[in-house]
Amino acid sequence: MLNRLELMRIFCATAEASSFKEAAARLATSPQSITRAIKELETLFGEPLFYRNTRQMRITEFGEHLAARAREAVTGIDDLFLTSGRQRQQDIGGIVRITAPIVIGRHFLLPILSEIAQKYPQITIDLRLSDAHSDVVEQQIDIGVRVGFLRDSSFVARSLSKVSFLVVATPELVAKTGIPATLQELNDLPTIALADKSSGKHWPWFFADGQQLTLKSPSFITDDSELEVALALNGTGFAQLGSPFAIPHLQSGRLVSVLDEFIAPSWNLYVYRPRRGPVPDRIRLVYDKIAQALSDPALFPTQRLD
Repeated sequence: MLNRLELMRIFCATAEASSFKEAAARLATSPQSITRAIKELETLFGEPLFYRNTRQMRITEFGEHLAARAREAVTGIDDLFLTSGRQRQQDIGGIVRITAPIVIGRHFLLPILSEIAQKYPQITIDLRLSDAHSDVVEQQIDIGVRVGFLRDSSFVARSLSKVSFLVVATPELVAKTGIPATLQELNDLPTIALADKSSGKHWPWFFADGQQLTLKSPSFITDDSELEVALALNGTGFAQLGSPFAIPHLQSGRLVSVLDEFIAPSWNLYVYRPRRGPVPDRIRLVYDKIAQALSDPALFPTQRLD
């Protein structure tokens, strides 16, 4: 059984033809298919649409009125798809909602998203920065960036690079305190703890073989990842920083790393999106741009060039 839109297309073509055979030729189908479609419509409407015999075919008065309305409806549907197609080619405007960790968003996403906003002014970027996991359904998130583990296996996710965690300090601080030889010695040194905004507890430091260190008496506690980096750079204490934030300062000599033999296995950096049907061109464009930027070692360094 054909859907009703296709039935009306066949009817409109038949109304403009001199016979079922001519209508079939126009639609590249068989006269039998035309006959079945017209009979189905006549059953649906309870009215004859054509007077026909072996020699000729003539549309009924009811059929003429129906054809006039049907042409308008079918043309409107066709225009709708044509307009949509043109818009996809010419205009990829709309909102793209993105969530990302605070420091990654400020330092690494902002340049690429600013570039997109300037190049595609019809796209509205809605960037929400949070170190907590966002509810992508409730917040209608289109694209997310996350370091670590993805809790929802239904996401369409791409692993872009590996992020390791390094214990760093300024050369001046290391010269003053000495180089720690064990994890426990860190508790005897000035340290900077990063607090979880939701719980208020500071995050443990992660090391090889599943070891974790919860700082006993940190010199400074903050819930701002960006401030944590700044405090490490001004010599306030030792900090455990993600490699993208530590490496540029290690390469410049502003920071040095310690306890490298205890570095934990790297975490994955993901860009992801919910799996919910067709992907609009604007979302695909931004998704691919983010993936490209965060896969580029020059833009998002994750390994030292020792």
